[in-house]
Amino acid sequence: MNSATAPEAMQPSSDLEAGNTVSNKRRVLAWAAWDWGSAAFNAVMTTFVFTVYLTSRAFGSEDQASAVLGGALAIAGAAIALLAPVTGQRSDTGGRRKLWLGVNTALVALLTALCFFVFPRPEFLLLGVSLIALANIFFEFAGVNYNAMLAQISTPGNIGKVSGFGWGMGYLGGIVALLIVLQLFVQPRFEWFGASTQDSLNIRLVAVFSALWFIIFALPVMFAVPELPRPQRSARLGIIASYGLLVRRIKAIYRTSPHTIFFLLASAIFRDGLAAVFTFGGIIAAGTFGFELSQVIFFAIFGNIVAAAGAILGGFLDDRVGPKTVILGSLVGLLVAGTAILVLGNGSYVFFGTAWAGSTTFWVFGLFLCLFVGPAQSSSRAYLARLAPQGESGELFGLYATTGRAVSFLAPTLFTICIAVATPLVAEGEAQRWGILGIMVVLLAGLLVLLPVKPPSEARIAVVPAS
Repeated sequence: MNSATAPEAMQPSSDLEAGNTVSNKRRVLAWAAWDWGSAAFNAVMTTFVFTVYLTSRAFGSEDQASAVLGGALAIAGAAIALLAPVTGQRSDTGGRRKLWLGVNTALVALLTALCFFVFPRPEFLLLGVSLIALANIFFEFAGVNYNAMLAQISTPGNIGKVSGFGWGMGYLGGIVALLIVLQLFVQPRFEWFGASTQDSLNIRLVAVFSALWFIIFALPVMFAVPELPRPQRSARLGIIASYGLLVRRIKAIYRTSPHTIFFLLASAIFRDGLAAVFTFGGIIAAGTFGFELSQVIFFAIFGNIVAAAGAILGGFLDDRVGPKTVILGSLVGLLVAGTAILVLGNGSYVFFGTAWAGSTTFWVFGLFLCLFVGPAQSSSRAYLARLAPQGESGELFGLYATTGRAVSFLAPTLFTICIAVATPLVAEGEAQRWGILGIMVVLLAGLLVLLPVKPPSEARIAVVPAS
């Protein structure tokens, strides 16, 4: 990998190249355990259980509750976009990456546990959405430091495999946590105090379970992975000065390693499409293909298993053919599978004498979508870790979070527009399917923007000015 030269050159190598030559399996397992534990917050609190509770009639109008939740999460997203790069930068320069990973993880767990006090009454709605929004902010901050650790625990020869293993553990952890929640709290198999629905005790206890699950599985990384050494050149900077340094470094990255910036932009676009696959997958399953709630849950479980397998397999391929090839192949696979769902819809067909129902279409091609999401996510993280200048992984992954948040409106907006345009043109109940077209447009745009971006093996490592 080439290194750029410039007067302000301080670290001509990447964090990955300057790190390990041999990977420690114990550290990799401990690191991946954090991903396993964090899935309780992602899958249980923000996707399938607690946010559904917050937008139920117990808190007043469902539409109003949804709007309040959406507004709170939008504010949280703006805060993340503004603060994530600087929080990553300050953990880099202070040599406190693990410390801040632990602090932010603890804050997420605390805020999650406090959701126990969100009783099912309208006056508690603001408390609930505030706790979830704050927890999202600190979760993203923790994720910046967690992703930056990838170069600490992997080698140039296995970074793709390690990243894929982490993503896979996240998917599987979410499945296990969801199954436990369903069996103990939501649809309990036996009578116990946690199964009580009075004042929604069972759902409020889900928050306590999620907090404990996250903390327990986050502990191993705090003991197994060493803290960063504090850089000798580091200087204490105020918040304003940190933003000034951030701007200078972005300019330096663009000047000495423009393909790093190009990748941040491309990945921001296609990652929004990847997120939309899971965000709207259940909605399309129910609205277009007539899945019952139990069928949606079963599909979510199988989909996460397939996504985990895809992430792990993609990680092995990443180390052999490179992350760009894996990402491009995954995006093509997503476009093919999404197009098949769009074209076939919920119709019944006969292929080679075999009946093919609409539900079969969604099960087959929906699982293919899940299969390709995992490798694209995993290899994106590994791609960026390969290009992070020595000692700058946190700041770069902060920018990764920021660029992702900056375009997070794309897929939802196009999904909505496509449905609105299709509504007067198609039969009743058929318009929602065309929302898939909006997601495909975002994925295609991300693929096209990524095409001219050099793979990490051909790109320069950025030269950044010292703090």
